[in-house]
Amino acid sequence: MKMKFAIIGCGRIAKRHAGHIKNYGELIAVCDNDVDKAKELAEEYGVNAHGSVEELLKNESEVDVVAICSPNGLHYEHTILSLRAGKHVLCEKPMAIKVHHCGEMIKEAEKANKRLFIVKQNRFNPPVEALKNAIDEGRLGKILNIQLSCFWNRNNEYYQNSWKGTKDLDGGTLFTQFSHFLDLLYWLIGDVKEVHAFGANQMHQDIIEFEDTGVICVKFYNDVLGTINYTVNSHDQNMEGSLTVFGEKGTVKVGGKYLNELEYQNIENYKIEGLPEGNPANSYGKYQGSMSNHNFVYENVIDVLQNKGVIATNGFEGLKTVEIIEKIYSSIAKNGK
Repeated sequence: MKMKFAIIGCGRIAKRHAGHIKNYGELIAVCDNDVDKAKELAEEYGVNAHGSVEELLKNESEVDVVAICSPNGLHYEHTILSLRAGKHVLCEKPMAIKVHHCGEMIKEAEKANKRLFIVKQNRFNPPVEALKNAIDEGRLGKILNIQLSCFWNRNNEYYQNSWKGTKDLDGGTLFTQFSHFLDLLYWLIGDVKEVHAFGANQMHQDIIEFEDTGVICVKFYNDVLGTINYTVNSHDQNMEGSLTVFGEKGTVKVGGKYLNELEYQNIENYKIEGLPEGNPANSYGKYQGSMSNHNFVYENVIDVLQNKGVIATNGFEGLKTVEIIEKIYSSIAKNGK
């Protein structure tokens, strides 16, 4: 029996979700406070359109899972409403833009006895999975330090007439562009203990309400040291999304534009081989985003709900990513933009 889904928020990422829902379940309804957007997506898939979350949840009792594709700052509210209506939730990244809200979402899921899935599709990139396995098997020995580079382009047009770039609904460059990358640091290396960061808005003054560039030093609880450099000011196009891990027995760099290529490896008595080709990047017309691995996300949702599988990214892991970002932004605020 197919799982029945609804989508809250009918922007660009919602269209990707709708396509995968068609392959793995059944889309029942969509909603957006911009009713025209809701109607457009609904018409494409032959489903019901609603102008509010409350209306959708009241009238679509058949829905098993709600996919939250609304702006970052609304993830908390929309997740809580969906859980209270007795629905499982698949929430797009970031889980929320406040750690406190993440905690409340987790508590509400427990109270409702429902599953809370967080979209972190970069974990499914073949070279990232291979690096995770190598670390877990001890192939690199003790991890010493890491370097994360996030060099993308987001021009002024990207932010115009949009919630993107606003403090309340977007939250910051690390939330919208690079939360996947910070999730991988937590997943691969561990939790971050200390942060020293600087940020600046160098090219988007009067366009966005936060930084477009940051330089960060981090210390993990396991004493691994790291540096993070990020910007959305790479000229004209995305340049690089890479992570280099230095261990006592090996060094690995996963790079490309979206952590989609194994660029370098030198591991004692071991070699990563036979990697499958990854999915293409998400294409949004004049710009691109992270790897398009939502098929694996939906496979996991179905496996967990129908076959008692293991959840790929749970609410706690989503919370830890937001917590790391909050630490970085607190340090930037302390040191001055």
